[in-house]
Amino acid sequence: MTAPYELIYYTGVPGRGEHVRLLLEEAGAAYKDTQFLSFDEARESVTHWLGAGGHGNPRYFAPPLFKHGDLVISQTPNILLYLGSKLGLAGAQADDVYRVNALALTALDGVSNEVHDSHHPIAVMLPYEEQKEESRRRSQYWIQNRLPSHLEYWQKVLESDKDSPGPWLLGGTFTYADLVLFQCLDGTFYAFPKAMEQARESGKYDRVFQLWEDVKARPNIAAYLASDRRQKYQDWGIYRHYPDNDIVSE
Repeated sequence: MTAPYELIYYTGVPGRGEHVRLLLEEAGAAYKDTQFLSFDEARESVTHWLGAGGHGNPRYFAPPLFKHGDLVISQTPNILLYLGSKLGLAGAQADDVYRVNALALTALDGVSNEVHDSHHPIAVMLPYEEQKEESRRRSQYWIQNRLPSHLEYWQKVLESDKDSPGPWLLGGTFTYADLVLFQCLDGTFYAFPKAMEQARESGKYDRVFQLWEDVKARPNIAAYLASDRRQKYQDWGIYRHYPDNDIVSE
């Protein structure tokens, strides 16, 4: 289809739409993005699409949404699965798309959703200040137990592909799973800088942190990160930095 790619999301923080942007930017694809609207205009656009449906599309629960011609799809992993194959970032073999999707889902579950829940462990709609003690306790357990578990897993993935050695999750083939893991690690660095720096200095996860550096250095990604298209982390998004929650592991 010759129709333009259109990302429909809130503006003001990277959020879940950032994974889609990184894929589009890496591929050098032109796209429209509601982030260039004002906060109220972007919210109005999201509200319109959540209630619209039509063209064979169902109603949607939450953004991001992605429009390509008459096709409108939701859910970040679903959008990545669609775009990854179209833009050549879903692996070299036909069945790699499922491996890449599994890796992306694992990263989003462990180093996005779990990090978000560390600052809102009781209820998403409650302000942080009303669950501050629970948040601190949840964050401490996460840093002590879950963070090492996740980093160890990714280290093993990066070390395991003996038949296709390389710096990426599928060995020598760069895919959108690498972009997803990069964004998850980058956001976790913002949320827990002390904990992540301690993990990096431990030397146990060198391949993981090298991937984070290598993705940042890719020409299209480096240009994007330096541009005004890359929104800054703020303490109302997925990744939030609360100093009381950022501890070093025992």
